[in-house]
Formats: sequence, structure tokens, C-alpha cells
Amino acid sequence: MYPAEIVIPMKEELTENGFSELLTPADVDKALAEKGTTLVVINSVCGCSAGTARPGAVLAIRNGAKKPDHLTTSFAGFDMAAVQKLREHLLPYPPSSPAIALFKDGKLVHFIERHNIEGRSAHMIAQNLVAAFDEYCN
Repeated sequence: MYPAEIVIPMKEELTENGFSELLTPADVDKALAEKGTTLVVINSVCGCSAGTARPGAVLAIRNGAKKPDHLTTSFAGFDMAAVQKLREHLLPYPPSSPAIALFKDGKLVHFIERHNIEGRSAHMIAQNLVAAFDEYCN
């Protein structure tokens, strides 16, 4: 488990931009039972990937014409039980962090794995998400 002093500033990059935290398996089940679209950012300490995933998600929310109904996040290596529950909903994809998932009415409709985040700018990640929002969000 990562130390809180390292994790908290990375969590705040999302929570200060409207994302609510999924801290427990019950939080995950409740969030994914919501009607509409739910964006889930599996946050991470990985500097190379998470350093673009977080800003990419925020850029997409700020700049997309359409937006998910619900913005959520959970932190790999810290909110461990919640992330494990999320990963059940992400099957058949293998565990990946950071990662970004879009659910519609509880069903996974778009997923960006770590290997699709690595080496890409925040702008490129935002473009990917905005395209998904245009397709799946109202």
C-alpha cells in the first residue's frame, strides 16, 4: 500500500475537478448501478502514465460537448478492495493501472488500458475520451 502523503495529492487532482472517490466495493457497486454513463479513472502513482491519465481525463471533462453523468475514481495500490471490485467489472481485460473506463447503465462500453496511456499526451487521451463521450453520453 502506498503512503497517504504520496497518494493524496494525486487523488486531489481528480477530486478537486468533480470526481467522487470509490473507496469500497460497495461504493463501486453503487456507482455502477447508476443509470446513465459513469467514467471511472483507476488512478496510480506511475509517473509516466498516471501523469497524463489524470490531466487527460480532466481535459476531456472540461472540453467535451457531451459529458458522463457520473465522474468517479479509485486509486490502485491504496483503495485496494475497491479497485479489486472494479477489476471484476472490467473483465476480460487484465488488471491495468492507470486505466480509464466508461460504463453506460453499468455495462463497460469504452476502456483505455495502461498500454494505451503510456507514451501519449494528456491531449491525446482527452481526444480519445471525448470521442467516447460523443458516442455514449447524452
